[in-house]
Parts: sequence; structure tokens; C-alpha cells
Amino acid sequence: MFYWLIDLSNTVPGLGMFRSALNVFRYITFRTGGAMVTGALFVFMFGPWIIDHLRVRQGKGQPIRTDGPQSHLAKKGTPTMGGLMILSGLLVSTVLWANPLNPYVWIVLAVTLGFGFVGFYDDYLKVTKQTHSGFAGRIRLAIEAVIALAACYALVRLGRDPFSTALVIPFFKDIVLNLGWFFVLFGAFIMVGAGNAVNLTDGLDGLAIVPVMIAAASFGMIAYLAGNAVFSDYLQINYVAGTGELAVLCGAVLGAGLGFLWFNAPPASIFMGDTGSLALGGMLGSIAVAVKHEIVLAVIGGLFVLEAVSVIVQVASFKLTGKRVFRMAPLHHHFEQKGWTEPQIVIRFWIISVMLALAGLSTLKLR
Repeated sequence: MFYWLIDLSNTVPGLGMFRSALNVFRYITFRTGGAMVTGALFVFMFGPWIIDHLRVRQGKGQPIRTDGPQSHLAKKGTPTMGGLMILSGLLVSTVLWANPLNPYVWIVLAVTLGFGFVGFYDDYLKVTKQTHSGFAGRIRLAIEAVIALAACYALVRLGRDPFSTALVIPFFKDIVLNLGWFFVLFGAFIMVGAGNAVNLTDGLDGLAIVPVMIAAASFGMIAYLAGNAVFSDYLQINYVAGTGELAVLCGAVLGAGLGFLWFNAPPASIFMGDTGSLALGGMLGSIAVAVKHEIVLAVIGGLFVLEAVSVIVQVASFKLTGKRVFRMAPLHHHFEQKGWTEPQIVIRFWIISVMLALAGLSTLKLR
């Protein structure tokens, strides 16, 4: 919305004197900073009201698994659906600061809010029925797949042929695999996989939100570079016109995430819930597909990949051999069972996320 101020200065009498000052709204970097501050302030201002409202409405809060780590039983009564705080701050901030005519922004927002709605309904069933099971997993995955397929199809139609259906291999500037329309399925898999991987990571206070912010900051930089013809040519990465505007959305995520972390820091006043984790994971996946850095997402979001793989390995091993590879899955619960304290796990996982983000960003130059 603020993006239109420069146009108003050219058309509305009396605003011409402010044209040079309003020109800053053309710059993505300025609007990204504005989105970050706005997202943080929104959550700081309305966060306590949202928490109080959810606590009253939910009563007993998120159900705690009795077969999980015993230390988690002390968290009983903590409200969930904290993702509503993040999504509301993200949405308001993005609408205010992003270019409203940019289709990439709306596609990514559609995936984010669509996945968020799926997670919200799942949280709603868990809270109202006081059970760990939301609605059927297959139905949930099917809905996510439909949203992701529609978004990926839109991204393919928006891009340049044949590059829009190509898979770019990091570290190699000349290796590009054209998947044809199979890329729609591949891209949808990335979005759904990212959403559920972040969902599995969200198990300790502050564990998921910081790696999400690190990944969002990394992809905000990638989106800005990929959407700039000069920088993309210098770094020899593929230029995707219009994706630079996604940096503004990533800035909004950073701000809203910081605001949420204020309330989610141990001991958490509210949990993110599936509402936030599915939405933020889907957002990261859709941005990765939009900027043609799907494989880099597996590096930058390597922590989420490890958490998801630990669950897959645990389930497969138990069904095939009757034995468990980990003491408990996802991976963070394994370390809890080994005696690590919750703050130790959270901070060490944050450190791993930073290292993986640096490794992922290094692929921009190593080509």
C-alpha cells in the first residue's frame, strides 16, 4: 500500500514537494525494513490480547502427550494457535509494505494462509476434543497438496519457458534439469514437505521460530538477488523477474517472528501450534520454488529436514524390524531422553540453523 505513495506524489496536487522523500518507498530494502518493524510492533501490541483471548477460549490449552518427555507435563494449560499472532502480523505488514501488484507476493501469501487454515482447523480439533489427533492425516495432506499444486502451477505459468519448469543444481551454473510439467508435482512436494517438516520441529519453546526466521532472512536475501538483473548476473544465478518483492514478505516474517519469540521464549506463554508451523513451512517452500532454489532450501532448512527424516526412519525401522533407531522421535525428543535440557537443545539447534544457513548462502557464489 505504501508503495503507491510515490505514484500519488506524481498525481495529487500538493504532494509534489514530497516526491524526493517518498521515493524511498520504491526501494525493496527500505520496505523490507519497514515490514520487519511493522510486523514486530503489531505482535508486541496485540500479542497479549491474543494470548488472553486464546487462553479463555481454549480452557485447558494444548493437550500434552503423556507418552512424551515427562518435563512437558508442566506445560499443561498453555494455549496454542500462536501462529495466529505471526500470520496476522505478517499479513498486515506485507499488505502495507509490499507492492500489491506483484503476483509472487499473493501466491506465497495464498500458500501461507491456506496452510495456516489447515493447521488452525487441526489445532481447533485438538483443543476442543482434548486429543493429540486432529483430522485425518491423509485428508490434511490432500488439502495441502491441492493448495501447493495450484500455487506451483501459477508459478510455472508466471515464469519464463522453459526455465519455469527447470530444476537448478547448486554449485553448477550450467546444470539445469528441465522437468517439464512434472515440475508442478515436484514443487508441490517441496511446499508440502517444508510445511510438515517445520511442523515436526515445533516441539520445544522457541525451537521452530528462530530457525524459521533464519531461513526467512536467508531466502529474503536470495529473493532480492534473484529478482535483480544486475546482482543475479554477477552471481551467475538465474534471474527471476519480480521475486525481489518477496524480500518484503520475508522481512515481515522476521518482525512477526521476533514478536512471537518474546512470548514463546521459555517458559512459553503460548505455543505456535500447527497454525503457525504449517503456514511458515509452506511459505518457505513456496518462496524456494518461486526463486528456483528448491535444493538450497534443503540446506538452509537442513534442521527441518533432519527432524522429518528422524520421524521417517523411526517409523520405518519400527514397522520393519520392531526396533527404534532413536530413543524418541522427532530428533529433539531423542536428545531430551539423553539428558539434554530444553534450553541446551533449543540453543544448539539454533546454532546448527545458522551454520546451515551460511552453507546454503555460500552456494550463491560457488558456481
